[in-house]
Amino acid sequence: MSHFQIETAQNVKIQQNVATVWDRILAYIIDFIIIIAYVFATIAVMRGLNVSPFEGFATSLVIGLPPFLYHLLMETFLNGQSVGKASMRLRVVNLDGSKPQFSGFLIRWLFRIVDISLVSGSVAVLVILLNGKGQRLGDLAAKTAVISERRKTGFEKMLNFEIEESYNPRYPQAATMTDKDMRRIKAVFDKAQRESDHFIILKLSDKVASQLNIQVEQSPQTFIQTLLKDYHFYSTR
Repeated sequence: MSHFQIETAQNVKIQQNVATVWDRILAYIIDFIIIIAYVFATIAVMRGLNVSPFEGFATSLVIGLPPFLYHLLMETFLNGQSVGKASMRLRVVNLDGSKPQFSGFLIRWLFRIVDISLVSGSVAVLVILLNGKGQRLGDLAAKTAVISERRKTGFEKMLNFEIEESYNPRYPQAATMTDKDMRRIKAVFDKAQRESDHFIILKLSDKVASQLNIQVEQSPQTFIQTLLKDYHFYSTR
């Protein structure tokens, strides 16, 4: 899986996983099925009401407008995702990792005509493969990319505490750590807790904070626990 580096508002550099072409194709197929299902369901309802589809402007609008605007509206209101992208855990983001403005989604949507509609997606696939940042022409124009929020990690199995769905990470620097780093930190931390060795916890906290350039305003124990939770948050999203 390819990566590209973003820099957060806290000047922390994070590696993002680029969505693979196959993941994007599968997401597109899911969205396409939803669109087709909507069209057939709408036509069936109209016929059940003795309304002739496509004979008038209003009926044509009801059938055609939602599929036409599907990707633009979904990505705008679902924070960079459509149903297909959400199913594949993909998301559209700016190159700095932030949420695109409506103008960004609009540019991507307008370029779908060239990228996907006119040539059955061949231009989009070719540009994505050559670019290396999960970008089709629309992404290049909008300065966005499609990332995968799936990260393969077994770290969560080591945690002995729950993380709420609404959890907000405190230290973005945790995203720069590796599974190996965090396993070592947790092993030392757990051993120190079992032995009530507060000196080791303090030394561990100081060393980690120094390496990550964090100004700690929590107790050493709370800081390490928060860092573990933050890493879990970033590593599973």
